[in-house]
Amino acid sequence: MKKTIYYLATCSTCQRIMKELGVDESWQQREIKSEPLTKNEVEAMAEMAGSFEAIFSRRSMKYRAWNLKEKSLSETDYKNYILKEYTFLKRPVIIIADDIFVGNSTKNVEAVKSRIA
Repeated sequence: MKKTIYYLATCSTCQRIMKELGVDESWQQREIKSEPLTKNEVEAMAEMAGSFEAIFSRRSMKYRAWNLKEKSLSETDYKNYILKEYTFLKRPVIIIADDIFVGNSTKNVEAVKSRIA
């Protein structure tokens, strides 16, 4: 079973979740700052998650800095912002076979644990 995690090395939450899930060499690990996402990867994630908005992080510092809260964003906008700036990807993104898990909520982490058990 193929397991992939997209994370940010400087994100302590990502590090904690990776440790909790026992991420090791059997996982494909992708650090999104040093290895930026491709357009195809972002489109595939959005398709699996249901929308670009579902994989977009409003917690990014740049969300406020760029005044995006004041704007009405379209799916194309979400996609372009994620491609332009890695911090707009909601992290971590975990793909196991045909299932995608986006974000760091406790419920999400528990769902990943159930999936890999």
